[in-house]
Amino acid sequence: MSAHCQLTGAQPGFGNNISHSHRRTSRRFDPNIQRKRYWLASEGRHVRLTLSARAIKTVDAIGVEAAVARIRARGVKV
Repeated sequence: MSAHCQLTGAQPGFGNNISHSHRRTSRRFDPNIQRKRYWLASEGRHVRLTLSARAIKTVDAIGVEAAVARIRARGVKV
């Protein structure tokens, strides 16, 4: 599963670990990605979405129909 949110587009950020001696090594900051299944009443089926934790809260606020419409507007197949 790639660390990429279908709704918000959140993806990993990159930076450095800095040790006590100040040596830098590469690291990545992954978003909190979860797979969640929602009932899509308009199509009479379940959809499984790959969402960040923040996007799950957004779906709870705006509803799954509006969220799927936004995802499809971004050009992602659901």
